[in-house]
Amino acid sequence: MSQIVDCHDLEARSEGIAAARDAVQRGECVVIPTDTVYGIGVDAFSPQAVSILLAAKGRNRTMPPPVLIGRQAVMDALADEVPEAARVLAEALWPGALTLILRSQPSLAWDLGETRGTVALRMPADDLALDLLNQTGPMAVSSANRTGLPAATEVAQAREMLGEAVSVYLDDGERDTTRPSTIVDCTVTPPQVVREGAISLAELQAVVPEVHGAQSDTTSSGTEG
Repeated sequence: MSQIVDCHDLEARSEGIAAARDAVQRGECVVIPTDTVYGIGVDAFSPQAVSILLAAKGRNRTMPPPVLIGRQAVMDALADEVPEAARVLAEALWPGALTLILRSQPSLAWDLGETRGTVALRMPADDLALDLLNQTGPMAVSSANRTGLPAATEVAQAREMLGEAVSVYLDDGERDTTRPSTIVDCTVTPPQVVREGAISLAELQAVVPEVHGAQSDTTSSGTEG
């Protein structure tokens, strides 16, 4: 049966993080807050867990989830030949609502779906999420909703859509935005926005002027918000 933990209480918060960590280590799904919307996450290195996550959302392997990390330094362990523009963006805007698409390290034993050799990385600006990530390691995380429905901004919404597919729900209150993270493809030169979100093009270009705006026919899949 799913466990819902009210993380406003400090003691319960610690217990909730521990319960979520243990669930992730067992290959189960958890729902966590981020700085945008709530996300459903699993161990990024467990192909079976990633399959369970995709099934819970009603998605297939063509919509791979991004990976959340607890520290910027983890980027080099997961991504190959990180371009300077990506490093500058991460330094300026992480933790925050920015997802960077990079070339994945070819030696990694993981299967996030049909990524075509890339990985989408983000370090969220949420203390609870970061505390959990620093205990679990990288997590594959997508928005906490069934595909086609609005992303959950509170745990009750996530619970209604995902039910018993999730072992632990960490409730840290309502999120005040439904805007997802901005996604920038750093595998191309110059970097290209593939989804506009909480961070504007102007904010990106203030850091890396050559970043190009999103094309009108470009869509993104498998994102956590």
